[in-house]
Amino acid sequence: MSDYIISCCSTADLTKKHFEEIDVHYICFHYQLNGKQYPDDLGQTMSFDDFYQAMRDGGETKTSQVNAEEFEEYFRKFLAAGKDILHVTLSSGISGVYNSANVAAEALREEFPDRKILIVDSLGASSGYGLLMDKAAQLRREGYSIEENAQWIEKNRLRLNHLFFSTDLTFYIKGGRISKTAGFVGQALNICPLLDMNDEGKLTPRMKVRTKKKVIKTIVDKMEEYADKGLDYDGKCYISQSACYEDAKAVADLVEEKFPHLDGKVEINNIGTTIGSHTGPGTVALFFWGKQRER
Repeated sequence: MSDYIISCCSTADLTKKHFEEIDVHYICFHYQLNGKQYPDDLGQTMSFDDFYQAMRDGGETKTSQVNAEEFEEYFRKFLAAGKDILHVTLSSGISGVYNSANVAAEALREEFPDRKILIVDSLGASSGYGLLMDKAAQLRREGYSIEENAQWIEKNRLRLNHLFFSTDLTFYIKGGRISKTAGFVGQALNICPLLDMNDEGKLTPRMKVRTKKKVIKTIVDKMEEYADKGLDYDGKCYISQSACYEDAKAVADLVEEKFPHLDGKVEINNIGTTIGSHTGPGTVALFFWGKQRER
């Protein structure tokens, strides 16, 4: 049987419409802006434009993951309706939400002994995690059982390549991920750091590229190096961006020019409020299927 719920966290950064079209459910992370709490609900409560403008204006942000009690309440409604659940979490390399989901699942297995609750760590983030969810929905349509789908995700999740760059180091400095000295020098020299996600699902700095124009070319060159079949790549490609749509569009245009066999157009999404609270505006992320990620 392939009749089961597929679920994830809102940090998969797809649109509400996309989730509805592929029939994937999601539970919302939370964030605070200037002391007031909001749900990270794909821009429904607060628009992404307003959120990133508030950050530019000096707004203080803080994020919180979904706790075990929230997961229990969320999962229970599906289980009570007689549905099994495949829930895929945000990477354990950047969040403890995988543990929270497992605590909730363990408690609910006693309450619903005839139901299946499978929790899988995506080892991914933002629309890369979203691309994994899109694939999981496709596999369900193709008749994969809940166990087969979970096994496929665990076997293939590290083939989902994540490449990021930022043209604004302000919030990397503010969050302590870059020292003030290095950050100020980087800004003066127009340095745009290029990062990826390793096999533990952690963000890893890889290169310092000077100028926006060059980093846009470099990130697409890296896609050519890592993507399945190189320039003949025929899978889907997603991009997410934080208040820098024109930069994301420049990357998308170059990808579509260099990779003529893509499965559809490049999809550009917003970096949501949870991940965006840490990156700030000015980040572009590129996601595609390719070589296995390494340490």
